[in-house]
Amino acid sequence: MKVSTKGRYALRLMLDIAVNSGEDAVTVKDISLRQNISEKYLERIVNSLVKAGLLIGQRGFSGGYKLVKHPSEYSVGSILKVTESSVAPVACFDMEKDSCNSCDTCVTLQFWKGLDKVVDDYLNGTTLQDLLDRTCKKQ
Repeated sequence: MKVSTKGRYALRLMLDIAVNSGEDAVTVKDISLRQNISEKYLERIVNSLVKAGLLIGQRGFSGGYKLVKHPSEYSVGSILKVTESSVAPVACFDMEKDSCNSCDTCVTLQFWKGLDKVVDDYLNGTTLQDLLDRTCKKQ
């Protein structure tokens, strides 16, 4: 499993909005400045997150983006699933179920299934709030 730049930036974007939104929406321009990420690239990520229902956009003078839910209700896995084509540890998990010719005889299949479960549990068991809490403790 390798998380792309898009996935890493989506997570940073969501955390930035969680920290900086309060009553007001957060602009992509402000996120771009704070995170040192291209505005254009962030716009593409924001569009994906809005389409997935993780963010809401507000137009107008005080426009920008806000989280739809509290940070404790967003798992890291839910964010990465929007931006990543897969978080599977091996390519055969990306194929249709049982489409691998070696599925019945693969001696490592159970290992890969176990790893996939551990990764999935970790990603889905960690929330934006968990990440915010860890960051606050370090400061």
